[in-house]
Amino acid sequence: MVKAVVGANWGDEGKGKITDMLAENADIVIRFQGGANAGHTIINEYGRFALHTLPSGVFYSHTTSIIGNGVALDIPKLFKEINEVTSQNVPTPKILVSDRCQIVMPYHVLFDAYEEERLGGKSFGSTKSGIAPFYSDKYAKIGFQVSELFDEDVLREKVERVCALKNVLLEHLYHKDPIDPAELLNTLHEYRDMVAPYVCDVSLFLDKAIKEGKTILLEGQLGTLKDPDHGIYPMVTSSSTLAAYGAIGAGIPPYEIKQIVTVCKAYSSAVGAGAFVSEIFGDEAQELRVRGGDKGEFGATTGRPRRMGWFDCVASKYGCRMQGTTDVAFTVLDVLGYLDEIPVCVGYELDGEVTTDFPVTAKLEKCKPVLKTLPGWKCDIRGIKKYEDLPENCRGYIEFIEKEIGYPITMVSNGPSREDIIYRESPLSK
Repeated sequence: MVKAVVGANWGDEGKGKITDMLAENADIVIRFQGGANAGHTIINEYGRFALHTLPSGVFYSHTTSIIGNGVALDIPKLFKEINEVTSQNVPTPKILVSDRCQIVMPYHVLFDAYEEERLGGKSFGSTKSGIAPFYSDKYAKIGFQVSELFDEDVLREKVERVCALKNVLLEHLYHKDPIDPAELLNTLHEYRDMVAPYVCDVSLFLDKAIKEGKTILLEGQLGTLKDPDHGIYPMVTSSSTLAAYGAIGAGIPPYEIKQIVTVCKAYSSAVGAGAFVSEIFGDEAQELRVRGGDKGEFGATTGRPRRMGWFDCVASKYGCRMQGTTDVAFTVLDVLGYLDEIPVCVGYELDGEVTTDFPVTAKLEKCKPVLKTLPGWKCDIRGIKKYEDLPENCRGYIEFIEKEIGYPITMVSNGPSREDIIYRESPLSK
């Protein structure tokens, strides 16, 4: 059976914890898109980790962790991460890398920084990890596949050809030093030697695994609202964040994906620029930010303080719809225990009218939140294992949001560790 774990919103919803938890009963965990530009924070018996490229199933000795063909593979960062994980007494994970995976090149990181510098105040808030230049090259058909590292004639010719193109941009657009083709070729030889033991035909491996009845988890990065087609374009990422892309980014048939667990936070947060209707500011935002997550709401990769907001039913309903949600995992609910009252965004006011449908970006930027206030529960809910043991107002909050978004909340996370989870039977899943 194939299951996908994806985000409903702007990312940072807690997908790493949910993947880590579900991986206990999985054979294979696959990252299917994105790169090392965002992180998944995980807390388990080995400690606290921020994973950027490795799938969140690497902590189990029975799982195989796969870097799918849809990933932007930064080879040095992958191996740095493997070393960081194993240095904390995690058993060496079983890792496979797709031979069709494409490589983040050293110049992608440079071009990312140079373009943000050139754009100045009109920049996209990039993490400067080389992701947009990487995907630009992939679709311009001048990217480097892992398989090409092992064909010296192809590699040498391509390095010369691509450097000639890049050096024109470096000289005339960015006024920076050119790339030395010989130096780049040497770097790619180092990459080849690092990745060689892990490379395989991943889609063939998965085909066999599916036929053998293995349990496979697809792990997405970021969330619906960062999808380049269906998100808050242009303040989006460069690869599809939807579960549907999991089939492409892993190399499996789309009909094999049977369960789509969409992760929603009990409040909202976002890193980077872009429309964010339920955003809050000042002391109110700072208190939620400091209390949020397991060590506050700061980016796992960048350390940037996240923008904060109340739960957005409009964005979350849309996010779940676009993912094809079968189950909602509702995370960081314990954080809200300090509030007397909890506002929830239930609609958007646009040009004097209220809508509960998520609009395109130009309209989204004109929207104002329509808030409904629910009573808080004013206590710590960590350690509770049964849904019926949660405070009445806490259950009321969950059930109100479930009704508003229209998708079954079957998992409630009430703490940062793997064990802090409440499974629930939702009336919507019957």
